[in-house]
Amino acid sequence: MGERILVVGGGIAGLWTALALARSGRELTVLERDPPPPETSADEAFENWERKGVGHLRHSHAFLARLHVLIRDNYPDLMEELLAAGCRELKFADGLPVSLQDIYEPVPGDKDMTILTSRRTTLEFIMRRYAARQQGIRFETGALVRDVLTDKDENGVLRVTGLTVEQNGATTDRTADIVVDAAGKNSQIIDWLNKAGAGIAEETERAGILYFTRHYRLHDPKNEPARTKVPGAGDLGFIKYGLFPADNGCFSITLAVPEIEMEMRRAIVRPENFDAICAMLPGIATWTSTDASEPVSRVFGMGELISRWRHMTKDGNPRVLNFFPIGDSVIRTNPLYGRGCSFAGVAAEALCETLDRSEDPRERARFYHARLAKDLRQHYDDMVKQDLAAIKRAKNALNPDYKPGVKARLFKSFAEDALLPAVRGDVDLMRSFMRSFHMVDPPNTWARNPRNISKVLVTWARGRKRNADLYPPKLGPGREEMFASLGISAEADRERAKSA
Repeated sequence: MGERILVVGGGIAGLWTALALARSGRELTVLERDPPPPETSADEAFENWERKGVGHLRHSHAFLARLHVLIRDNYPDLMEELLAAGCRELKFADGLPVSLQDIYEPVPGDKDMTILTSRRTTLEFIMRRYAARQQGIRFETGALVRDVLTDKDENGVLRVTGLTVEQNGATTDRTADIVVDAAGKNSQIIDWLNKAGAGIAEETERAGILYFTRHYRLHDPKNEPARTKVPGAGDLGFIKYGLFPADNGCFSITLAVPEIEMEMRRAIVRPENFDAICAMLPGIATWTSTDASEPVSRVFGMGELISRWRHMTKDGNPRVLNFFPIGDSVIRTNPLYGRGCSFAGVAAEALCETLDRSEDPRERARFYHARLAKDLRQHYDDMVKQDLAAIKRAKNALNPDYKPGVKARLFKSFAEDALLPAVRGDVDLMRSFMRSFHMVDPPNTWARNPRNISKVLVTWARGRKRNADLYPPKLGPGREEMFASLGISAEADRERAKSA
């Protein structure tokens, strides 16, 4: 418990790490490059908090059920503060299709299927203020990590001994028994370790999309637009959309565009085009109409999205000791699935367990990374697989000569005519499906239940006509119609893809 611990980064990953380690009685210092949060309100945090180290700070965020359970069970006083600040709990029943809400009967496990949602700045603002009051946690702001200090153990394995930190114009070496890298996707520490001979390998895949987010505030927060049969999230192929209710009468809309759709990418950053797109999507149009709300931000863009898994061991042997990357520093995923914060929370709990069970640096490294693989690898692989399939579909959609084969047509029919209507028409199947999505169960656990598969196949066999009531209404216009409405070319990207 007397170990000197340095945590690099005071974002969500760093905060979860600090809270988990302090809960077990440890003391630690969080080194944060950006200034501290404002002291007044969530609105001021959104407007004025400078967080250059967090490029996605003002994009849509939500804590999935796995993370909500972690807060509820381990930090009930933090949960009270989050809710008091306006953060919202969206329960399992809130996400059911309108057609299922009248027949829904709760079961005990449904309480573990709650989302916590708000602006990311509000989540971090409240968590940071809460963490700063906890015994054993000390924050240092304006602290820029410039290098990592290392030596080698008796077996020649690289060992982290501290960090070189620039603060207030002075550069010093800070020794530590444990260094936690929670600095996010732009952290350089693993690059520095590899230059020192660590040999840390990584695998990457492009997510294939770009994100665009705009924030709005309701004129009357107590009178939200009524939910309809058209969902607040959907996929039109050439654009994905999602509505994120937030705190204090605010909400955000995120539109995701395939990388290959260059014309839409250029157009969507203009606020008038962003709002025009929202007006064409029935699931969110009532929210963004001038009668219901007003925009309170510009359009924020985010690109260069990749999935990345860094391998900190090889054949079970650690590549570096006394060093624990967490969050995007070690596992980075497509934000489309909303699992980045949950991955960080799970990893923080794994790190706490790691340090409690052993004092041997090698055993610690082995156990920590084995836990990450056990708890998170299936989810990671599932997301990458879905991203690669989406990239392929986006390319095919721009190819006028593309003709899907038998396998592709079968897969499309299964997704659209079996799985989707089956889930929309059965509460138990929806529950099982969403437990996997929210990381309460491992990925695709629902598909290993013969009863669930039987329901899906029976739905498929009934055919479109008899399942007509189980399909969602039209989610929005087709590509040609939307592009024409925005005054952009629907052919330019087809020609570009053809020549490529």
